[in-house]
Amino acid sequence: MNFGGVVEQVATRNEFPLEKAREVLKNETIAVIGYGVQGPGQALNLRDNGFNVIIGQRKGGKTWEKAIADGWVPGETLLEIEEAAEKGTIIQYLLSDAAQIEVWPRIKPYLTAGKALYFSHGFGITYKERTGIIPPADIDVILVAPKGSGTSLRRMFLEGRGLNSSYAIFQDATGRAKERVIALGIGVGSGYLFETDFKREVYSDLTGERGTLMGAIQGILQAQYEVLRENGHSPSEAFNETVEELTQSLMPLFAENGMDWMYANCSTTAQRGALDWMGPFHDATKPVFEKLYKEVACGNEAQRSIDTNSKPDYREKLEEELKALRESEMWRAGAVVRKLRPENN
Repeated sequence: MNFGGVVEQVATRNEFPLEKAREVLKNETIAVIGYGVQGPGQALNLRDNGFNVIIGQRKGGKTWEKAIADGWVPGETLLEIEEAAEKGTIIQYLLSDAAQIEVWPRIKPYLTAGKALYFSHGFGITYKERTGIIPPADIDVILVAPKGSGTSLRRMFLEGRGLNSSYAIFQDATGRAKERVIALGIGVGSGYLFETDFKREVYSDLTGERGTLMGAIQGILQAQYEVLRENGHSPSEAFNETVEELTQSLMPLFAENGMDWMYANCSTTAQRGALDWMGPFHDATKPVFEKLYKEVACGNEAQRSIDTNSKPDYREKLEEELKALRESEMWRAGAVVRKLRPENN
């Protein structure tokens, strides 16, 4: 498919329908290891699409109980991690990056010849010298990375829509890796699948998370909010002009029609200002993105994540940082604004 003059390999549900995916995987048992961020959405979508799915999860924790609430049956479709890994012919390794490192020695003995090891993030394999995740040579190693959270994947599936995903093959030991990975991508609810490799996936993913998806967007929103407040605007006005109008009005429009369409369909005053100021914002932020990408590519960001997430007090310190974000004036104002939306009254 041609994207702005660049030809990419993509797979769609028209050329690889769900019926074909079911046929490819009819003799497979898909063991989803981990039921935290990506696990529920992918597992539930696969189950609803008619695939044979089991869950591997530590017994007794919150996610074990969540799995039961979602209809997985202990001893049948909900098992301890090792038992699920032994029974699965496809192991969907959907633990957090830190947990993947910790659990790997328990999983590896069950990766016997002909099985497939599936990731939704290239971290463990790309940085294998740091993570110790080195798969045996006689299995397929594949990736489907939905471009959104597991919650979004599930919500869009229930709405009859698909969330776009990337796919990659790190190791094809069986000769079936491609049909397996495409079938799984269709099964989990992808809108379309575009080809990548493990390294490009993790480089783009880490850059995106730290950039426009989360890190940069919070930094930019906070900066504008602060400038408005420092110049006498109320919290409600500052939040509405910074966040609410963006998320509730404009994002749906340019998601549907593109930024060029949105520019063409706003006031001439807004057009002129947006066209004039996008250059300075680009020039100010591109050096930050270049530095960020270099930090990702050289492995510094991965090592920082591994080091931080492995500390015994990681959860406590994380909660302190998240609490500070949650209790900032901007997001306290946001909580009030959300309650005032018409659908909540």
